[in-house]
Amino acid sequence: MSALTVLRVGPGTSTQDLGRPGFSDTGLGASGAADRGSAALANRLVGNRPDAAVLEALLGSVSLRTDAHVVAATTGAACPVEVASADGRVRGAAAYEVLQLAPGDVLRLGVPTSGLRVYLAVRGGLAVDPVLGSRSWDSLAQLGPAPVRVGDVLPIGDAAEAWPNVDAVPPPAATAPVLDVLPGPRDDWFTPDWPGVLTGQVHHVTPDSDRVGVRTTAGRPLTRAVTRELPSEGVETGSLQVPPDGHPVLFLADHPVTGGYPVVGVLTPASVDRAAQLRPGDAVRFRVVGGTQPA
Repeated sequence: MSALTVLRVGPGTSTQDLGRPGFSDTGLGASGAADRGSAALANRLVGNRPDAAVLEALLGSVSLRTDAHVVAATTGAACPVEVASADGRVRGAAAYEVLQLAPGDVLRLGVPTSGLRVYLAVRGGLAVDPVLGSRSWDSLAQLGPAPVRVGDVLPIGDAAEAWPNVDAVPPPAATAPVLDVLPGPRDDWFTPDWPGVLTGQVHHVTPDSDRVGVRTTAGRPLTRAVTRELPSEGVETGSLQVPPDGHPVLFLADHPVTGGYPVVGVLTPASVDRAAQLRPGDAVRFRVVGGTQPA
């Protein structure tokens, strides 16, 4: 079996796939790639099935050596890419491009200028041992293949279903993120002006954000109209849960399956992907779509 050897890796690098849905009744979330669209695109570029496992790396900063001919591609945050051959020659490459690697090549991913998570797919997928049917690391449950470390050998599997049919695709344009929010299920727990408060100001991502949730702060918090305690209830990926300080927490892939604070709205799937690329300090705006409109 072909494999990649990890020569350099930053914190927060893990294998991810579509996750392990279907266990919420036992208290276990689905996990999976935080930016599902980018992970899916990386797999399509190399001809993999949608369920193939990829590498999710915070801010790039990964180097891997191949022991065979490997087809690879990176998506998500557009990071610098270069390939060093076994004889020391270095050739330039790029994110969102199909890469042809030879035995002994070292693939080096640098730090992107914007965005947070880089996705690396190799043709055949990463065949680390699955846990409960998934190769995703769940940082909240501490379940799944362990985060990637220097010296790990990542086997390449047989999850390919076709050959790549493009050489590259254009990376997404760098724009200020706007996240679309569907109101509910607990929007009636807030004062009627909540849409205007949410959408009428810039929010900033705080440093304590992670794969569980993106925490935000702004000049004006959301105000509760109903102040009694809320019994724990199920929450979805993309939920905007509002704790007592009034600043929304946006749940990502490793969120808990229940929450005790009201959820004012839920992001659309495409907006969840955009939220997964937010760095601490980034500015973000919200847009209410459907249902209640800004007051």
